[in-house]
Parts: sequence; structure tokens; C-alpha cells
Amino acid sequence: MNYTMYAGAFLATVFVVMTVGIASDAIFHTETPEEPGFAIVVAEDEGAAPAEEEAETPIAVLLASADPSNGPSVFRKCQSCHNVEEGAAHKTGPNLWNIVGKQVALYDDFRYSPAMQAYAEGGTEWDFESLNKFLAAPSDYIDGTSMGFAGLNRDGERADLIAWLATQNDNPVPLPSPDEATEDGATEEAAEGAADEGAEGDAPAETAEDGSEPAEDEAETTTE
Repeated sequence: MNYTMYAGAFLATVFVVMTVGIASDAIFHTETPEEPGFAIVVAEDEGAAPAEEEAETPIAVLLASADPSNGPSVFRKCQSCHNVEEGAAHKTGPNLWNIVGKQVALYDDFRYSPAMQAYAEGGTEWDFESLNKFLAAPSDYIDGTSMGFAGLNRDGERADLIAWLATQNDNPVPLPSPDEATEDGATEEAAEGAADEGAEGDAPAETAEDGSEPAEDEAETTTE
């Protein structure tokens, strides 16, 4: 009798253990890897790769399709702080008559910010390129400028305004031709290519693959 009870208790215990094991496998199931070893989980980079910065269109190219007649409507965004008529008084900002092609911080009777005065040192002039960059983002182009305007981020608007401002002048300033932008770009590319070639020529020779070292009396090239 006792043997029968012991055997029954043992079988019941085995049954319970097996049941718990099967239930655990069902709840906490782990995929078996195809190859033996530990699976290493690498977190995916959710951040997208940064987009390449678009090349800026030269102002000469933008001005080729600019419409100066749109300038007055674009200037409405500026007129609360600026006049543009000959002899008109300054407002929060200086009068913009004669601004194109003239020296930065032109007027002695206007108090320019220290940043603008520093930018004007050396006789810097407001040419088409500098005006384009300044009007796109004033505080980025001249850090510390007191001009609170956020800027004109549309290329067409800036080109129309600059083309019109060129006519608001004692001697209207002719617009540059697109060919000038092409020539300037070719010159810059040639200069960059020459700099790259010079850098390659200045690089020290590598040790030969067979492990031999360069002769001790070989001159070493240095750059400053």
C-alpha cells in the first residue's frame, strides 16, 4: 500500500514538473540560431543620414532671370526700417539709396552696430554677392549685426530686390552677366585642383610593401 502511494506521489510530481516546463517553453520561447553561438543584436540607427548641402546658385545667375519691377513689392518687407529715396531720412536702419556698389556703413550720420563697422573696415563694398548673402540671413553673414530681420530665403525674391536696388542709385549699377559666374566658378575649381595636387605632392613617401626603409640620406619634404 505504501509503495503504491509513494509511486503515485512520484508520478504526480513528475507530471507537475513536466507541465510547468512545457508551459514555460510556450511562454518564454527563444528562437534557436541557425549556427551555434550567441546572437548579438545591433541597434539600428534611426537617424537618417544628413542631406548634402545644396550648392548655392551664384548671384549672377539669379540676376539673369530677376525682374526689377518686383523689387518695390519685396521692399515692403524692409520699409518699416528703411527708406530708399534719395535724401530721405534714416529710420531704424539707414537709407538704402546708393547701397549697391557703395562702401559698407556709408553714412556718417547713422550709428551702425560695432559688427557692421568691423565688417566695413578696409573699405568693404556692398557688391551683388555680399548683398545676396546678407539679405539671405543677416545675422549669419554678419554676426552681431543689429538688424533683426530674419532674411529673404527665396532666391527669386532676393534677386528681384537686389536688381531693383541697383537702380536706386545716383548711377544705376549694371547687373553682372551669367558668364561671370561661370568664369568665377572655373577659376575656383582650378585653384582647388592646384591645391589638391600640391597637397598630394607634399605627402611623404610610404614605406615599400616588402618592408624596406627609405635611404637615410633622402631629403624630407616639409610644408609650413
